[in-house]
Amino acid sequence: MAKFEEGLRYSESHEYIRVEGEYGYIGISDYAQHALGNVVYVDMPEVDDEVTAGEEFGAVESVKAASDLISPVSGTVVEINEALEDTPELLNEDAFANWIIKVKLSDPSELDKLMDAEAYKTICN
Repeated sequence: MAKFEEGLRYSESHEYIRVEGEYGYIGISDYAQHALGNVVYVDMPEVDDEVTAGEEFGAVESVKAASDLISPVSGTVVEINEALEDTPELLNEDAFANWIIKVKLSDPSELDKLMDAEAYKTICN
């Protein structure tokens, strides 16, 4: 059964963002990692790359499928989760603890277009 963490914002494409000040940690939801199965590779952007809300910034590959990662917000990548380069299966172990990219938000109002945990849960069931 998928977990839905309170306090995060979710997109319809199953990414989450945890906001801390002017930064956001973006990853895939627990629901998404369950649907993908065993994750074998994570394609991430470079530090200083720009991401745009609603546009692809990478991909997650599993034994079952490959899935594009769609950014829930716009901003500049300030950090990538390098641990995922060698151990992408961390996403299966704990999708919420293992974010994919950290971005500096360029338009915090974009967060208002995302769902809270309760709303996200309804689209998953």
